[in-house]
Order: sequence, then structure tokens, then C-alpha cells
Amino acid sequence: MGTTEGPTAYTWAADYLKRKYNKPGKVFVGIVSRLDTFTSGVLVLARTSKSASRLAEQFRNSETEKTYLAVVEGELPLGRQRLVDWVRKDDAAHRMRCVGESASGAQQATLQLEALRSYSGRTLVRVRLETGRKHQIRVQLASRGHAVWGDRKYGATTKMPIGIALHSFRLQLNHPTLRDRRTFGSDPPSSWRALGVTAADYADANARR
Repeated sequence: MGTTEGPTAYTWAADYLKRKYNKPGKVFVGIVSRLDTFTSGVLVLARTSKSASRLAEQFRNSETEKTYLAVVEGELPLGRQRLVDWVRKDDAAHRMRCVGESASGAQQATLQLEALRSYSGRTLVRVRLETGRKHQIRVQLASRGHAVWGDRKYGATTKMPIGIALHSFRLQLNHPTLRDRRTFGSDPPSSWRALGVTAADYADANARR
């Protein structure tokens, strides 16, 4: 979503809708949620402007539930913790930074973190966002010395073949017209296998609440 080179989720969706519904001319695709350029997984697009507006309102009101998986550098103790920081944009460096609460432009960033498995100098973690700040997971973890695997922008010493080891794993929201609660999920890409992450890990992460 964050790149202007090559096909994007928007162009893929527009082409799919154009073909599926035999629509002439320009097709509407509402961008409701976004992922960082190097992040994979579930995102939300809308077919109509009314649906886009209703879905966007859910995100603003924190009525959605967003769960991520990440592999981070270093070994974290297993279990749950809640991370609370204050962040702001560093426009010159094109990144976010953790700052003091009283700093100009600071916004609170809060997430729930669960370390699922530690091995060979890295840890598989499950993250549930409470706020939706830009690069939030990446900057909060990096500020504690546990950069997302492959995330060189935030100080990682490791590399990934493609992207970084951060994945939008599960998303819960209310259908914009039918109003029932829906859950959408996606397993991380195959490149995570090289990090030792298995299908059993995904099943375990999905079963947790």
C-alpha cells in the first residue's frame, strides 16, 4: 500500500471488481486500513463509499480488534505485558520516535504483547493494538532493544529476503451493512519458515484470546 512502484492492493482490488462485476470505467475502492510498506497480512478495502465510511468509523472508535504476529530480535520472557509509550513523527528521518509525554506532538501508543516462543536469539510475539499510531509496533519494540526481524529502519541487525517479520494476522470488525461480527485471518508468508516459525505456532497464536 505504501509504494508507488508496481501493482498495489488498490489496483489489484479495482481490477478484480471490474472483472467480477463487469463494471465499465473507473471502479470505487475505499482504502479503510493500511499496512506499512514492508508489512504483510490482512487489510480492509471497501466496495462502496457508504461501507468505507462505516468501516472507517469503527477504526476511529476502536471497535475493531487488530492482532499481529512478529519475530523480534533477542529472547523475551514468555507471557503477556502491556507497553505504553509516547511517540511522535520525525519528519526529517521519515520515522517515528518514542519521546516524553510532555514532548511537542507526542501521542500515546499502547499495545498488548504476548511472547509465544523464544529460540536462537529471537522471539515470536503476538501483538494486539490498542491504539493505531504509525509504525507503532516497530518503534515500541525497537525502543526496548527488540527490533522486528529485518527492520533495518528501526535498528535491526538482521535481514529478511522480502519485507520484515511483521504480519497483520487477524482482524475482527462488524460488517458495514449486515452488522454481524466478522473475523479475517492470514498466515505469515513462507519466508518465515527460515526463522523456524511453524504452522503449529500459527494455530497456537490463533487459539489465544
